[in-house]
Amino acid sequence: MSEALGMIECRSFAAVVEAADAMLKAAKVELVQYEKTGGGYVTAVIRGDVAAVKAAIEAGANGAARVGEVVTTHVIARPHVNVDLVMPLGRKSDAEKAIAGKGGK
Repeated sequence: MSEALGMIECRSFAAVVEAADAMLKAAKVELVQYEKTGGGYVTAVIRGDVAAVKAAIEAGANGAARVGEVVTTHVIARPHVNVDLVMPLGRKSDAEKAIAGKGGK
């Protein structure tokens, strides 16, 4: 669970698709989830090492800005395992295994 987590929120589906494409082409990252949050807002979530995620988020923001509105971007270097247990970020099964390996529930 030492991968970085990157998120980019856009105000249109087309913009977030452009962002996702740019992020995946720019760095070795994995697109793990997207979430429609209502009102036309869509967030794409990526994983990879910290440098790759930072580079991908920058490329994604530039791409999305060409076709729509970027609301916000954020990178978390090493999200806590409980974040993956609760939030829809594409790594719940890995988080459950990590907790079980430490003697947790």
